[in-house]
Amino acid sequence: MKAKVLVRLKREVLDPQGDAVRRALGTLGFDGVRDVRVGKLIEIDLGASARSSVEVTERLKKMSDELLANPVIEDYEVSVSD
Repeated sequence: MKAKVLVRLKREVLDPQGDAVRRALGTLGFDGVRDVRVGKLIEIDLGASARSSVEVTERLKKMSDELLANPVIEDYEVSVSD
């Protein structure tokens, strides 16, 4: 079972890295880019788990809350595939 956790800064948190990318895109001639937000994608191989999809999702949320994301400034999304 494979899982993905997408972590991004909350909308109200300034994203200086995203702003730098937006400016660089403009410098390279990519006009019209209004906003860029930079995040991270974490891929996790959970092996052949006999757990239900709901249990795996809850486990991933716990991992995200405790280690993978900073819930104060970041949001995250989890997805699971076989």
